[in-house]
Amino acid sequence: MDKPFNQYAWPRADFTRIPYGIYSDPDVYEQEQERLFRGPVWTYLALDAEIPEPGDYRVVFVGDTEVVVNRDKAGVVHAFVNRCAHRGAAVCRKNHGNATNHVCIYHQWTYDHSGQLIGVPFMRGVAGRGGVPNTFRKADHGLQTLKVECYNGVVFGSFDLSAGPLRDYLDTPICTHLDRLMSRPLRILGYERQRVQGNWKLYADNTRDPYHGGLLHLFQVTFGIYRNTHEGGTRISAGKGHNISFSVRGTDKEDAATAHKDVGTYQEGFRLQAPEILEYRDEFGDGVGLSIMAVFPNAVFHQIGNSLAVRQIRPKGVGEFELFWTFYGYADDDADMTAHRLAQSNLAGPGGLISMEDGEAIELVHKMLASGKDRHSVVEMGGAEPIETSSILVSEIPMRGFWTQYASVMGVRPDDAVAGETS
Repeated sequence: MDKPFNQYAWPRADFTRIPYGIYSDPDVYEQEQERLFRGPVWTYLALDAEIPEPGDYRVVFVGDTEVVVNRDKAGVVHAFVNRCAHRGAAVCRKNHGNATNHVCIYHQWTYDHSGQLIGVPFMRGVAGRGGVPNTFRKADHGLQTLKVECYNGVVFGSFDLSAGPLRDYLDTPICTHLDRLMSRPLRILGYERQRVQGNWKLYADNTRDPYHGGLLHLFQVTFGIYRNTHEGGTRISAGKGHNISFSVRGTDKEDAATAHKDVGTYQEGFRLQAPEILEYRDEFGDGVGLSIMAVFPNAVFHQIGNSLAVRQIRPKGVGEFELFWTFYGYADDDADMTAHRLAQSNLAGPGGLISMEDGEAIELVHKMLASGKDRHSVVEMGGAEPIETSSILVSEIPMRGFWTQYASVMGVRPDDAVAGETS
């Protein structure tokens, strides 16, 4: 096992113990950028509906690497690193737009939608003097490109140009759920951004932890959006790193819901001045009122009632990340449904009635991990059983799944690691 991982104890091979140092080590962070985000992994880039026309582009991130995703004249989607092959300047300086081609402001090197270099000013110099050598070929100096594939309107990219098929990487549970969420053409409703002072993996843990949902989020427990007493469960991919946690709205009795009183997350007397925000329209016909789908390494697709969004976790250093939220509906939604989705978008985001607690909880954790690098998380809710699909909501098993795939990509072998404490 390669440094820096070999300085941390992994006392159990079942990922029920995660060393705190993994979250706060800058060397680990740098290896994640190289081995994971710029390695053999498919990463969410954008929704196809965000770049509907030829020339449309968005600047996104793969890990902390800035990437441009755009559509060419033939409708094909391409992605490349937003770094000029000449001197390294950013080529696209706006977050989104439409461009016939991409021109670096510094020396006007020009690239097409696929990232190929198509123009160099004064390439042959002036009056036969200067310019590049005769051996210079524009084809050798394109932008660094990513392999791009789309699944049902969702665009993924990989720095590994030999990466296997996206469909195989996602696996059946994720594809089935994407088929559900992307069953109709999309309409983009808007964006939100949030900075959190914590390691990006803490949010990856959070989204694979249905256990906390009925304990941290008073609003959703009190008003029945999600409770640990609901029917539901988790579906886990073959590689273990992707999962879907879901609950079926209204499947517990009120006396079961009051079990949350003991932990302070059910407030019987609370009322809303605008209760219509809680209206749930079962548009999928399966009663699932909440689903959180986490796609390894850093994408989350949520359905909270009728609010639909994609969250991308964007690392900004070992102790900071950005959450980028893309809210969407369907192109055939009427005005009333669009207004309803927009109202329910207030459930999520940085000030969301549900999700605002997550950022604070993560910051509290990250702050305290710095002085306990030799200690470990205890990840045993749901048991230390095999990591697989189950009907359990009081569970951290999907979190262990994330660490299983993380270890595989990063070359971590807990069974070979330094012996440490077992509790």
